[in-house]
Amino acid sequence: MTTMNLPIISSCSVDGCSYNHDHDCHAGAITVTDAAGAACGTYVDASDKGGVDASGRVGACHRSDCTHNDHLECTASGVEVGAGADRADCLTFAPA
Repeated sequence: MTTMNLPIISSCSVDGCSYNHDHDCHAGAITVTDAAGAACGTYVDASDKGGVDASGRVGACHRSDCTHNDHLECTASGVEVGAGADRADCLTFAPA
């Protein structure tokens, strides 16, 4: 799977994340961790803005119990990130 084929972050409602620019994720690729609620492991609480010019993508998903997970890769067409169990969670997570 190439970087361009990775699922896009369709929206991010997490204010205060360094990668969030106007509710659009600009991390090159996020990691969804196996923490409660499928946390965005790339979340950075910083005032400086960072990231790439393009929209962010899902680089890895540690939640093997998600219906969108195939060999620790996300197969969802798009992912929403926002407040869940943690401040920044994959809201597209769906238990298998």
